[in-house]
Amino acid sequence: MSGTNGRAGGDGGIGGVGGIGGIRNDAAGVNLLGVRSHNTALVLDLLRTAGERGISRLELAERTGLTPQAVSKITARLREEGLAAEAGRRASTGGKPRTVLRLVPDAGHAVGVHLDRDELRVVLVDLTGAVVGQRRAPLDLGAGAESVLDAVERSVRPPAGSVPAGSVLGVGAALPGPLDHARGVLHRVTGFPEWDGFPLRDALAARLGLPVVVDKDTNAAALGLAVAGEGGSFAYLHLGTGLGAGLVIGGSVHRGARTGAGEFGHQVIQLDGPLCECGERGCVEALCLAAVERGDVEEAARVLGAGAANLVGLLDIDRVLLGGRTVAAATEVFVSGVGAGVAARARRGGSSACGVPVRVAPGGEWGVAVGAAQLLLAPLFGRGEG
Repeated sequence: MSGTNGRAGGDGGIGGVGGIGGIRNDAAGVNLLGVRSHNTALVLDLLRTAGERGISRLELAERTGLTPQAVSKITARLREEGLAAEAGRRASTGGKPRTVLRLVPDAGHAVGVHLDRDELRVVLVDLTGAVVGQRRAPLDLGAGAESVLDAVERSVRPPAGSVPAGSVLGVGAALPGPLDHARGVLHRVTGFPEWDGFPLRDALAARLGLPVVVDKDTNAAALGLAVAGEGGSFAYLHLGTGLGAGLVIGGSVHRGARTGAGEFGHQVIQLDGPLCECGERGCVEALCLAAVERGDVEEAARVLGAGAANLVGLLDIDRVLLGGRTVAAATEVFVSGVGAGVAARARRGGSSACGVPVRVAPGGEWGVAVGAAQLLLAPLFGRGEG
């Protein structure tokens, strides 16, 4: 995958559309020069959701609350930059047929990188979020920063798909936490203390010559799910080489005041239990992984269900989505076990949470990498924080 920095700055430029609001897109446009990027994001998102069928300028004005003149200016800029194109004409209820516009998917791309403890997955997606290239490679997260950065650079730079020169907007990198999403700095990744304080965002940006956003693997996956249509409030629980959660509350990824929300695996559910690599005893992660290691998948699912029940009771979320390679290896066992745990807690508490569904998240093993790419793309459409 190769490319240079995306179109920079400017009111209508793709690089000038900052992260605004949450994942929901229910805000109307505002006819003020100072927030034209917000208005552009609204128009871009409607073009994206309209698909190949397209949408007329009049419909854009009606849906955003912008004036027809403002919409015409925005769409003219988007067409000049190659981001929008005509998609034919559509009959109107009166007067001449309306010209409809559509998003040009390959006008921009984003790279999504999933750094797991032992494997690297990389995807290239277009503006609609469709994957146009992907690759995987072994990785040792404990091999040191230079080795890991070399591996990422090798996987990102060669083309994973045929893309227009200069269309790559940046790289989203997702890996186990905890970390500081705002600064792109890692904290002590469980089992890998040498990463504590490492400025991954800046180091990758210097290597690749592209903008980089860093987030936890679970947050990236949750963002990808929300952008793909998972509405409301939900928890994404990822069980692979570790255990974590991505939280979407009211349509927005919840990272917390210090971007530390979702450290689900390190809630203690057994006082004086087995020692966890985080230093605590009786963590959900330690209990789950120990059960998996000894081949007792049913027990791992039961433990995960106890943790999920705590989460549902605390946050009153709509659903629980499960992912990660360990879940993928025994989906029915985990869906059943976690579902039973959530329902049992609800019954004991007289809650309606027994109606909270538990299912496997779509996207499979590539879900985190695709979500990582959305760390770059979603803010362009006003559907997520960058």
